[in-house]
Amino acid sequence: MNDLVDQAISQWNKECPGQDFAAMSVVTRVFRLNAFAARNVNRSFRRHNLHQGEFDVLATLYRTGAPHAMNPQKLVEALLLTSGAMTNRLDRLEQAGLIVRNPNPDDRRGIIVSLTPTGLRTIKLVLKDYMKDLNELLEPLAAAERRQLAGLLKKLLIKQDQETPGSVGA
Repeated sequence: MNDLVDQAISQWNKECPGQDFAAMSVVTRVFRLNAFAARNVNRSFRRHNLHQGEFDVLATLYRTGAPHAMNPQKLVEALLLTSGAMTNRLDRLEQAGLIVRNPNPDDRRGIIVSLTPTGLRTIKLVLKDYMKDLNELLEPLAAAERRQLAGLLKKLLIKQDQETPGSVGA
């Protein structure tokens, strides 16, 4: 069975015989999959009055474990954001009652960002919908195929992660 990428590659092959379009066939499918994933999860985020970036902040605080708190600089580093972008996200989340900013007991000039009880309930609900959306997207793949694909994508990303300022190994 052909997909839209097969059709495009077929057209490219006719126009540029001898050109190897294997890389395009892989990366274009990754782009298309990303677009479908973003569309689906953004629908879930909107149901909870969140944007992707706000979800990322809540999820980062949640996955760190109790007390679900970090200083803003650690959040900036974890999400590879500018401090200005982080401030805007934190402002919106605080106005929504999902996080609080309190003085850092270890640094009187700093603050700690924490999930509120409402924020904790919200991230748990959103995470449930998020995982449902991701699993639906991957439904055609068996568990072994999902592990294989994850491993192959990881192999591609390791080099990029190591070369990107502020990321793993950089």
